[in-house]
Amino acid sequence: MSKVKLNIRLGNTVEELRQDILDHIFFTLGRTEKIATLHDWYLAVAYTVRDKMMEKWVRSLDKLYDKKIKIIGYLSAEFLVGPHLGNAMINLNIQNEVKAATAQLGQDLNQLMEQEEEPGLGNGGLGRLAACFIDSLSTLHVPAIGYGVRYEFGIFDQRIKDGWQVEETDKWLKSGNPWEIVHPEISYHVKFGGHTNCYKDKEDMYRVEWTAEYEVKGVAYDTPIPGYKNTTINILRLWKSEAVESFDFNAFNKGDYYNAVSEKVVSENISKILYPNDEPAGGKRLRLSQQYFFVSCSLQDALRLCRLRGFSINKFHESFNMQLNDTHPAIAVAELMRLLVDEHSLDWDEAWEITKKTFSYTNHTLLPEALEKWSLQLLSSLLPRHLEIIYEINGRFLADVRNKFPGNDQRISNLSIIDETGERYIRMAHLACIGSHAINGVSILHTSLLKQSVLRDFYILEPEKFYNITNGVTPRRWLKLYNPELSNLITKHIGDRWISHLETELIQLEKFADDKDFQQKWRRIKLQNKKDLARLIGYRTGVEVKAGSVFDIQVKRIHEYKRQLLNLLHIIHLYNRLKKNPAEKITSRTFIFGGKAAPGYFMAKLIIKLINAVADKINYDPDVGDQIRVVFFPDFNVKNSEYIYRAADISEQISTAGMEASGTGNMKFSLNGALTIGTLDGANVEILEAVGKENFFLFGLIAEEVFSIKQQGYKPYDIYTSNPDLKEVIDMIGSGIFSNGDRNLFKPIMDALLHYDTYMVMQDYQAYIDCQKKVSEAYKDQNHWQKMSILNVARMGNFSSDRSISEYCTKIWGVSPKR
Repeated sequence: MSKVKLNIRLGNTVEELRQDILDHIFFTLGRTEKIATLHDWYLAVAYTVRDKMMEKWVRSLDKLYDKKIKIIGYLSAEFLVGPHLGNAMINLNIQNEVKAATAQLGQDLNQLMEQEEEPGLGNGGLGRLAACFIDSLSTLHVPAIGYGVRYEFGIFDQRIKDGWQVEETDKWLKSGNPWEIVHPEISYHVKFGGHTNCYKDKEDMYRVEWTAEYEVKGVAYDTPIPGYKNTTINILRLWKSEAVESFDFNAFNKGDYYNAVSEKVVSENISKILYPNDEPAGGKRLRLSQQYFFVSCSLQDALRLCRLRGFSINKFHESFNMQLNDTHPAIAVAELMRLLVDEHSLDWDEAWEITKKTFSYTNHTLLPEALEKWSLQLLSSLLPRHLEIIYEINGRFLADVRNKFPGNDQRISNLSIIDETGERYIRMAHLACIGSHAINGVSILHTSLLKQSVLRDFYILEPEKFYNITNGVTPRRWLKLYNPELSNLITKHIGDRWISHLETELIQLEKFADDKDFQQKWRRIKLQNKKDLARLIGYRTGVEVKAGSVFDIQVKRIHEYKRQLLNLLHIIHLYNRLKKNPAEKITSRTFIFGGKAAPGYFMAKLIIKLINAVADKINYDPDVGDQIRVVFFPDFNVKNSEYIYRAADISEQISTAGMEASGTGNMKFSLNGALTIGTLDGANVEILEAVGKENFFLFGLIAEEVFSIKQQGYKPYDIYTSNPDLKEVIDMIGSGIFSNGDRNLFKPIMDALLHYDTYMVMQDYQAYIDCQKKVSEAYKDQNHWQKMSILNVARMGNFSSDRSISEYCTKIWGVSPKR
């Protein structure tokens, strides 16, 4: 009988799916068809699709107990997975059937998909990359667990009011989450604060006991991550913090009702919000608590699975390989040592060998401020045992360095985990490097610069540990799901194997680059995508834009090094031209910005204000007409990006050379047919090489020139005075024309550009203006433009996350991916 029911649950015909949806409306949600809301229908469809994964998921979990395989644990503070429903239907290959089933029930699948909240589990590129990687791990049949935090609230929802960013609470869980399964039985205690005591055990071995000030409990919430058209479904395991004892009856009986539940409130704060503001000391403490909390739960879980699989603890590295996604989980090095030495009584040397063989570290930044450091005072008060372990790791490591480089005190200082140049800090990137068997950058340029600058001394010490693995994106979400018409056109001409073999198959599109009929179909799809985005822009912002204009788009985190300001200076330059000569005709442009500024990042928030101020001035100036439109698209996220990436004509990738580690937005834009205007920064270098310089709008300094000019003494004010056009643009900002006569509002931006210009906006200005003229001229020849667009897509095969994960498997993890 149970087998019959299981078979019904697994059925994928339209009729079976239709019945399953109705069953969930009635049995799961307690509704009838007549009273079910749109959100009820979404939930019913989501539960139905999840059902289709369960058998494969359970079988995949069974495979985790096979001692012949090694499990990949991917430790990341962010997993910006995006809405699950569409991606799950694509990977299960049931999208058409579900669409037909919902239509029979009088529902529009697209409307139902819009009901799904964006999971607030990430902030930007780091989290989107982690999501792509967990998708590719499943698609390549690599057993893996993504470990992170189940944040109750995401970073924030962004609203624009009077041109300013306003942060609102991201209540992504307010209506429940049908994709996760809670496992209260999989929970671990995590200690904080307190003190340590040393003692000798029965065998006269030195031991340390950590007596904590308080403990919290981490509870596992599992989300299935299906591979594309295969039987592997991996786990995204996120930890929610709870009180060990959520209710104090003694306090309650005394009438102290607040303290009766205070432990519950304090404990749950740890997983409450993604990236608390870490400017105040309390924010720093909470952020470090989050990092340690999810790392400790994850390692305790991995050690439990190791034992269940029949491995002894001293073979842990043969059971698991743990990837540190940037420095956020770097405390894992000290935590695994604590678990092995204190909890499992291994001696130090054996534990250290296991630890180094277990961990590998991905560096994602060249910016010193992004390399996390924690004060000794904070670490001592929150994680006293870990500070002792870090001291021991550092002492032994530096002793080895002294043997290799005797008398070189500067190198000792450079390599030490402890930064003693001012207030003493623990450098988490150093801990990750020392405690890992492999270190990788995320683009060829980034890895090269890591070796030359940020991690130079580590590279000199152990060059064999360094690898480059350029980032990639999953073609399932970023092309097949989010650009269905273009995907169907590609499949019609080269077959559908490209969806899981992008590196080898997409290049077949090249032979259609000069085909006029194919170009016309390509152009029509792009135009329709632009119309869709234009409607959404009108709905979200009230700005009316022309789909026939060049959609010039820059969407990414708002940061000075990403140079949204350079883009804006070009817009003001065009505005000046039209104001001087209203009769002049230029190539019509719609400039679209999107991205969030960190709540405490004043300059980034001021840049958003300036973008909106320029938009308000230009969009309603009759001298401009409809030749220029400027839009700030609010609350850019994975869900909104569906409309943005596929509609772009121009992708703005204009960061200062040597500042961007890789970027993945540049890949998504190119994969959807946008042409890039960019510097030789991050993965732009490899995209340029792949698509050809004739299909890429290149400008600006290279990384070596940036360094050289700064060394010589960079004087941006001299550039301002020597370039009349630039001076006019800057003076317009200072004049108050974009701020209702207020000359002080944007003065911080003026001062930064004229007197510091850390990110070389002034230096690259003229090259950018000249390059943008080439963009306008190129767009006039639509046949050639479509050819360039087709070639950009055809040559993007190497930027698949499947390729990235295959390289991690063979270079770093020692496992075999399968197609």
